[in-house]
Amino acid sequence: MGEKLLIVDDQFGIRILLNEVFQKEGYLTFQAANGIQALDIVSNHSPDLVLLDMKIPGMDGIEILKRMKKIDPDIQVIIMTAYGELDMIQEAKDLGALTHFAKPFDIDDMRKVVRQYLPLKSV
Repeated sequence: MGEKLLIVDDQFGIRILLNEVFQKEGYLTFQAANGIQALDIVSNHSPDLVLLDMKIPGMDGIEILKRMKKIDPDIQVIIMTAYGELDMIQEAKDLGALTHFAKPFDIDDMRKVVRQYLPLKSV
């Protein structure tokens, strides 16, 4: 079974794209459209890596990240943001985010970084 990757984004199209790309790569993927779903998946499935959008209605990315870290202090998170909000990016990194991607991101860059932080174990 592949490494577990959670995709958290309120935009359906982005979730589907990332899901398709990383399933083809061999990852076991989970999707969440909001913070409640994301925290539920973290609690029940312990993903190895999370791709987390910062701008989500309701519970924003910083709040989701804080709560994920309470559930699993070692969880690895890469943040995605469509906004050049340097203070939010810095706060996320202070909370333990590995790196960030600005939207629209290059899917090949995203694949490389995910592979770097979450290498697939040979089957």
